[in-house]
Parts: sequence; C-alpha cells; structure tokens
Amino acid sequence: MVFSLVRNGSPLTPAQPETTVPWWSYTKTLLSAAALTLVRDGLISLDDVVPEGPFTLRQLLRHEAGLADYGELADYHAAVARDDTPWLADDMLQRLDATRLRYTPGDGWRYSNVGYLYVARLIERTTGLPLEEALTQRAFSPLGLSRTRLATTRTDLAGVNMGAASTYDPGWVYHGLLVGPLDEAALGLDRLLAGHLFAESLLREMQTVHALGGPIPGRPWLSPGYGLGLMQGEVEGGLTLSGHTGGGPGSVVAVYRCVNGNDTASCAVFQEGANEGAVETEAVQRLLAILGKG
Repeated sequence: MVFSLVRNGSPLTPAQPETTVPWWSYTKTLLSAAALTLVRDGLISLDDVVPEGPFTLRQLLRHEAGLADYGELADYHAAVARDDTPWLADDMLQRLDATRLRYTPGDGWRYSNVGYLYVARLIERTTGLPLEEALTQRAFSPLGLSRTRLATTRTDLAGVNMGAASTYDPGWVYHGLLVGPLDEAALGLDRLLAGHLFAESLLREMQTVHALGGPIPGRPWLSPGYGLGLMQGEVEGGLTLSGHTGGGPGSVVAVYRCVNGNDTASCAVFQEGANEGAVETEAVQRLLAILGKG
C-alpha cells in the first residue's frame, strides 16, 4: 500500500510519491471538473439536455440519468479476463442496449460508466479538442498536474503499477483512464475543492449529493452520497469525505479530502488487489491522524 498526503494545501512527505498508478474511477472527478469549467465559461448549462438525452449534464454527473452500466455485462468481464481487444464504444453500447433507460432521468440512481462516456464526448464536442488536450487545458494545467495523462493503449501503461493486471488494455475504460502519481492525485483534489478551478457556487453544486442510504458493510461510509463526480459522505471518526474510489483489475485507489474547522487534509491511497473497503479505511485513518482526531 502506498499513499500521499496534503495538509492545508501543502504536500506532506508521502511514501513512494513517484509511483504512477491507474486512477480508475477517480478519473470521473477530473472529467466532472473539466465539464464544470464549461459551465463556468457559459458554454453549456448543468441542466441542458445533452444530445444522447433525454437527460442533462447534471444527471449524468450524478448518475441520475437512467443509464445502465457495461460492468453489468458478463461478456465484458470475460473479454477483459481473456485480454481481448476492447470492443468499439458503439458496439459496447449496442450490447448493453444503452438507449433503453432503466428509469426516468432524475427519478433514481444507478452508477453508470456509460454516463461518463457521454460526459467525455460532451467535453470533446464542446471544446473541439481530443479528450486529453481538453483535460490538460481545463483541469491538469490549472491544477498543476504535469505528470497526469490519459492512457489509451497498452503501451501507455508502461511503467504504471497495474498490480496483477500487467497486460490490461485501457481501452476497456470507455470514459478514459487517467494515470499519474499519487501526489498529483491528492494535490489535484485538494486544489479543486479549494476553489482553484471555479467559484464557490459551482463547488456547492459539485458537492450537492444524491443520498445513498445508510452504512455500507465492510466500508467506512456511514451516510454515503454522490455529487457531481464526487463520492461524499460521513465516515467513521466524524469526518465528511469528498473524493472518489476507483477499482479495476489488479488494484484500487482512493482519493479523498476533508475539512475540520480551519484545517483541510487530502489523502490518496493505492493498493494492489481488490479490497475497496481496506483502501478507503486506510485513507480515513490517515486523514484522522493528520487532523489530530485519530
């Protein structure tokens, strides 16, 4: 297990800070941040219906669009396990019957990577740029993330700690897979939620959550919720965390920030394996220790 820590905007000495890892679904937080800069600049609205609709950007970002998820397909997991060449995105959408909404947008909640594929496409359409270039301009550079990149081929994962999934093809992550060092994961979230990209009004929108019920067995969440590209909720120890956990074949990453009075702390933790609860709990414990609550 490796980690990186930030307190009150300043990095603390982490263990193995240069370790480059897959960010898995923490990628969604950066996609959301880039999409919200388009809202900031008046190019789109959170409540505009997107071309893939009848759902809005807000509903996509908060998993309220009624979409299914390709993780539900047994054939998908079998193909990944065989190291098959990734399906084309439109092929995946057809296999999933993605145009058939599973509930009326806004009337439910269902985690969907497909929704973030549509967010990525919206970013590209609106900016007229390839996704990595758009993310660099709108998120990476403003947040000081010089070593974060988008992995699209197996070659792009050379030198990345993929755990047991050394032959993984990032094309299986249809919204895109970011890779980078843990110190940039922690710093990026810290700066994002400190207001380096947009004003307080958009930060409030980002952190307005769909409540997901009570405690999750085996994980530290007491009252989990999902905002705009953020997992957020109260955890053991009395803190409210904002950030994202991500998991894929071979590893898990958890990147979270919390506020305690005038103090802030951010933590990014990476571990080989598949135990999301253990990685989240490690992040919680380190944040509690930083803030003197552990």
